[in-house]
Amino acid sequence: MDSIFHPLDVDEPLPRELIQEGWRQRMCEIRVLEIAAALYLPALIVVMIVLGSLHVNPMFGFVVMAAVFGAFLIYVLSARDR
Repeated sequence: MDSIFHPLDVDEPLPRELIQEGWRQRMCEIRVLEIAAALYLPALIVVMIVLGSLHVNPMFGFVVMAAVFGAFLIYVLSARDR
């Protein structure tokens, strides 16, 4: 049998181990996305309340809310590279 099949290398990961490691990485990415989504909604509400109490132009308010969304999006995309 050794002539047909090479003995397993102890340091070489098996395919199922590689699949499990990839699954762990994806779960970490999903957690970062969930945390960012959970923080985005309260941040959006706070920005809306502050801008509403300051009687700011609604167009400027939309720009600020888009900037907050962009900041959270950049955070999520940069967290994937860490």
